[in-house]
Amino acid sequence: MFTEIDTFVNHLAVERGLSANTLAAYRNDLSALAKFQCPKNKPAISWGSVKERDIRNFLDDLDKRGYSLATKSRKIASAKSFFNFLKSEGIIHNNLMDEVRQPRSGQVLPKALSIEEVDLLLNFKSEKQSTEDLRDGVMVELMYAAGLRVSELVGLNVRDVDLDVGSVRTIGKGYKERIIPIYETAVESISEYVTIIRPIHSQSQKQEALFLNRRGSRLTRQAVWLRLRKLAITVGISDKITPHMLRHSFATHLLHGGASLRHVQELLGHSNIATTQIYTHLTDKHIRNEYAKAHPRA
Repeated sequence: MFTEIDTFVNHLAVERGLSANTLAAYRNDLSALAKFQCPKNKPAISWGSVKERDIRNFLDDLDKRGYSLATKSRKIASAKSFFNFLKSEGIIHNNLMDEVRQPRSGQVLPKALSIEEVDLLLNFKSEKQSTEDLRDGVMVELMYAAGLRVSELVGLNVRDVDLDVGSVRTIGKGYKERIIPIYETAVESISEYVTIIRPIHSQSQKQEALFLNRRGSRLTRQAVWLRLRKLAITVGISDKITPHMLRHSFATHLLHGGASLRHVQELLGHSNIATTQIYTHLTDKHIRNEYAKAHPRA
């Protein structure tokens, strides 16, 4: 059963150019399905041997495990795509996932920081700041300046930032390249980091990564999350902050400032403008709040 999963994941990587994180999610979801259908104490079976009741039992198990609607929906979507692939390859004759509906939850709007909260993060200074603290400030500045995903941030190399032009080049989902302008303050912060702070961490001239840990290696996504959380707690913002909230804030604040939806779509690297439109709900809320405060009869 796992051979077919490997083939499917390779198909997604080659034909659709999905990111490593998305491919890992597919593999994890489908591996869980395979293990449920073929537990250790039972002989191996093929996907063609899976029955309708087996699928029902798997769906019931998702409910028993208490997964959120979003997680359950993703796992079902992974299974539906996989079974479509199996049928197209002639591995199965009947797609048992055809009649399975994905649970629909209310739309969850992305959480964005206020401009004041962003200012708290970017303006924080202390007498006992370490080189790691200074590096963290530059990372936060760049994520907010360019609306980067955390995977894009940690994947940056020094050559990806053009300090003369004031831009950053990144490879996003689907291996799509985009070049994003960054404001002058961010350029100055990165320049200072590259000139003064990064050489302290770098232990090799061959290390290309822009942001390094104290051992001179490329930072991980988990490390960025932990460092951001530490900074947020220090300045008095909720410890539930995530790197992606800086990306949400970037998009929301641009729209508040009058940027066009199409422009924000390009900056975020969204393939479909419908993905970007979710931020208009946030700006609608902002407009309503301003209306309520300003209109004499509101």
